[in-house]
Amino acid sequence: MITRTLTGPAPRLKTPPHTCDTHIHFYDKRFLALPGTPSPADASVSEYRQVMDWLGIERVVVVQPNAYGDDNTLIMNAVAELGDCARAAVVVKPGVSDAELARLTESGARALRFMNLHGGTLPLEHLDEMTARIIPFGWHAVVQLDGRQLPDYEAQLLRLKCPFVIDHTGKFLEPVATDHASFKSLLRIVDTGRCWVKLSAVYETSKTGAPDYDDVGRLARALVKAAPERMLWASNWPHAQAEKFGYPDDAGLLDLLLDWAPDDQDRTKILATNPAELYGFPV
Repeated sequence: MITRTLTGPAPRLKTPPHTCDTHIHFYDKRFLALPGTPSPADASVSEYRQVMDWLGIERVVVVQPNAYGDDNTLIMNAVAELGDCARAAVVVKPGVSDAELARLTESGARALRFMNLHGGTLPLEHLDEMTARIIPFGWHAVVQLDGRQLPDYEAQLLRLKCPFVIDHTGKFLEPVATDHASFKSLLRIVDTGRCWVKLSAVYETSKTGAPDYDDVGRLARALVKAAPERMLWASNWPHAQAEKFGYPDDAGLLDLLLDWAPDDQDRTKILATNPAELYGFPV
């Protein structure tokens, strides 16, 4: 049984004002989880607020977990409870009404999540159709896939008319070298100026492991060097697959930015300025 850590020694990194965690989830056993999806112990707003206080986080983006398909009730309730400091990345299916998209926008939704892993409800086969639906509402796309597949999807991503985010440092299920074709594809996609990358969830793919996760860290460093203005940071709390990978040190995950982004101005972009721009928080 994994014990969730909600506080501890302060991170070495002193976060700037308006630091935003751009990828967390909430779970509640009152909501039925879809078969084959991660469904950890309940994770609540009150618990996450402790993590915010611990790490120095002021803003958050709540992402719809695979467990609940396109039922966004839990995360939208959480955004309402968190208030103006929160935004949401939701899942809706083809056929959703404009009225529902407008309602979600009014309630804090700013992104549509596409998932090609872990039983995702909205795979990339719907990317063109559904990004066209969300553009009028000012949303962007959030994409998770095995980064080794990026060359297969590069042309499709490059023709998107809306901003989009690639999750988890590209989520290369087998970490690659920085000169690998799939990582070069990611760099070309970022170079459009419309793609953002979350530096997050390194513990899920790293083979070298804690505390440095250097096989994924080298990718993060290369991404920051290429485009610090397009990088985001996220905790991936509450670490839904911790039973598989082990529960990470949340303060340690934040402190990785001291290595990945040694320039203080770059860290401010990653933690505060970039997410404010993308998610529509006040600057």
